[in-house]
Amino acid sequence: MGHRSLQRIQSSIVAALTLLSLFGSAACYASPKDDSIPPWVTEAAHQTLPTYPAATNAVVLLDEVTYSVASNGSAFEHRRHVVKILRPSGREEAIVGVPFDNATRIRSLKVWSIAPDGHQYALKDSELVDIGYPGSGNFYEDYKMRVAQPPGRDPGGVIAYEYDQVSRPYVTETTWDFQGNLPRLNESFTLELPPGFTYGSVWSHHSTSPVVELEHQRFRWKLENVPGIDLDDVPMAPSEQALAGRMTVHYAAPGTSALDLASWPSIGEWYQPLYRDRINPTPDIAAKAAELTAGKSDFHDKAEAIGEFVQNKVRYFVIEMGIGGYQPHPAADIFRNRYGDCKDKAALVSAMLSSVGIHSTLMMVDSRRGVVDPDAPSLVGNHMIAAIEIPDGYKSPLLRSVVTARTGKRYLIFDPTWELTPFGQLENNLQGSYGILLEGAQTEAIQLPVLDPDRNTIRRNATFELKPDGTLEGSVTEKRFGDVSERHRDQLQGDSAEQRKMLDRLLNQDFSSFTVRDFKLDNVASLNKDYTMSFHVTADRYARSMGSMLMLRPRILGTNAFGLDKKPRNVPIDLGETMQSTDTYDIKLPPGYAVDELPLPVKLDLGFASYESASTLTDGTLHYTRTFTIRQITLPASKYTDLQHLASVINADEQNNAILIRK
Repeated sequence: MGHRSLQRIQSSIVAALTLLSLFGSAACYASPKDDSIPPWVTEAAHQTLPTYPAATNAVVLLDEVTYSVASNGSAFEHRRHVVKILRPSGREEAIVGVPFDNATRIRSLKVWSIAPDGHQYALKDSELVDIGYPGSGNFYEDYKMRVAQPPGRDPGGVIAYEYDQVSRPYVTETTWDFQGNLPRLNESFTLELPPGFTYGSVWSHHSTSPVVELEHQRFRWKLENVPGIDLDDVPMAPSEQALAGRMTVHYAAPGTSALDLASWPSIGEWYQPLYRDRINPTPDIAAKAAELTAGKSDFHDKAEAIGEFVQNKVRYFVIEMGIGGYQPHPAADIFRNRYGDCKDKAALVSAMLSSVGIHSTLMMVDSRRGVVDPDAPSLVGNHMIAAIEIPDGYKSPLLRSVVTARTGKRYLIFDPTWELTPFGQLENNLQGSYGILLEGAQTEAIQLPVLDPDRNTIRRNATFELKPDGTLEGSVTEKRFGDVSERHRDQLQGDSAEQRKMLDRLLNQDFSSFTVRDFKLDNVASLNKDYTMSFHVTADRYARSMGSMLMLRPRILGTNAFGLDKKPRNVPIDLGETMQSTDTYDIKLPPGYAVDELPLPVKLDLGFASYESASTLTDGTLHYTRTFTIRQITLPASKYTDLQHLASVINADEQNNAILIRK
C-alpha cells in the first residue's frame, strides 16, 4: 500500500546514501560569502545544546513546517531543517532526502552546510540528484527522492536545507511527524487555511500540545526538547514508529465539519468509492470461484478455497501511481494478470467471495505492531488485508483470527499476501495491533486477536542411544505449525542440497561433529498441516568423558534461549509471537553406567510466559521433557526484570548436565 510518512522517509535516507554513492562525490561546491548562509541557519547553529547521552549521533536543531491549504484543495508545504552531527556514526543523519511524485512537485530545494572548521558551503542545483524511491522493493512506484550529500558531515558540522513543495492531496489531512530517532531542540508546525475552513487535530503517542491561533486563519504548534527514540541495541524493542509522536490535522471546506472528518467513519466513507466498483466480479471471476467451491457448502471450506487461490496463485507485484497508492486496481485486471499488491489481492478476495454469496471488505493495517492508534483517526497504515464476514451463528475451530464489530458482525481477518500463514490464522506481526475495518459509515478501529500458543508450535521427539565412548545416535522427529514453521517452509522448498544445508546449520548449533541419514520432509507446502522433518543422526563425542564419568546434556536439540541486556528498560517489550515449544527425548544409557546426578527440575510461570523441564531415569533410560510457552506478545517495560529472570532460567537449564558414572 503506497502510503508515505516521515518515518518511511527517514528509513530510506540510508538507502539513498548508498545509491547516491554510485554517483560519486561532487567535484566542487559553491563556497558562498559569509552572509549567504541564511540567518535562521546560523542562529540555529549557535544554540547552546543540552547535555545528551554519549551515544547520541546527532541532534535536530530546528525543524519548521508550514502547511498552506488553498481554496481549490491544493496544498503548499514549506520546511526548514537544521541538524548537527555529534559523532562519526551520525554522518548519515545529514543526508538530505525530499520525496516527491507526479502529484507532488518540489518547487525549490536549497542545501547548506557549515563544516566543523567553520567553512561554509551551498550546494548547486546540479549537485542534487533525483533517484527512485530506495528500499521499496516494488516493480514500479512514481515516488522519487531528491537527495544531496553535502560536505562537512563530520562531528561538529551543521547541515541545513529548505524546500517548497506543492501538491494536490487526495485526502484533507496531513500528519506532522515530530518525533524520530534523533532528539529535537526546536520544532513547529503551522497550518494556514482559507477563510471559512475549519480543522481538527488528533495526537498519537504524545500528549496534546496547545495551539497558538495567529491571525488570518493561521494556527501554530510548537515543541521543544523532544527526545529521540534510540532503539539501537535494545533487545525485543517495538518499532520506532510504534512509539514516535505524531499529530494529524484534518481540515474541511465551508459547509463540512472538520471534527466529523477526524473520525474513522469519515475515513471509511472517503475510501468506499475508491474500492466499491473495483470489487465487482466479472463472469470469469465468478466462474473461477464456482470452480474452486464446487461441492463445498461449508463457509470455511468455500472461503478457504478462494483465499488460498489468491494467496498462492496471484503474485505479489506492485505498480503504483498517484491515487493508486490507496486505490486497488479493478478485480478483473488482477484476476486476468494474476498479480497485484496487498490491496489488489484483498480486493480480488472480496470479488470472488461475493460471487458465491460471502461478503468481504478491506482492512487497513500497519505491518509494524502499534503504529495504528485507535484514538487517532488517520490514513497511517502501510498495508491492506481482507476482512471476511462470518455467517450468523457459524462456528468452526479452524477460524482463529476472528473479530467482532460494533454492529455485532463477525469477521475472519485474512492476509492474502502472507503466503506461509494458514488460512484462518494471522501472521504474528499483526496480532494485537489495530486494524481499520473499512465498511463505509460503519468503519471502525478494531483490535486484532492474539492467537493461542497452541496455534504456533514446535514439537520435537527423539529416541537416542548413548555409547560408552560418548557417541550419541538416534532418530528425531520435529513438527512445526504456524508462523514458527514459516522460515523452514520457505527455505525447505528448494532442492535436496539446500534442504541438507539448512539441516546442517541447525545441527551445528548443538553438535560439534555429526552425520545424518534418512532425512525426510512432509507437508512443507500444506499450511494447515504440521510441517514435519525427520532424520537419523549420529553425533561423535557428544558426552564428555572425565575418567570414569560421562557428562551428558539432556537438552540435546533446539534452543529457547534469548539474550537480554542489563540496562534499565523504558520502552515496551515486543516478544514477537505467542508460541509453544515442547521437547521430549529418551536417551538409553550405555551398559555399565548409572546416573550419579541429574539436573534439578525447573518450573517457572510468570503469566505472560512459562518454562518447565524435568530429567528422570527409568530402567536405564534418561527421559528429558520441557515446555516453553509464550502467551502474550507485548509487555510493559516494568516486566523487564521478570523477562530477565526467565531468560537466565532458560539459559542455565539448557546448559545443565547429567553425570553418569561407570559402575
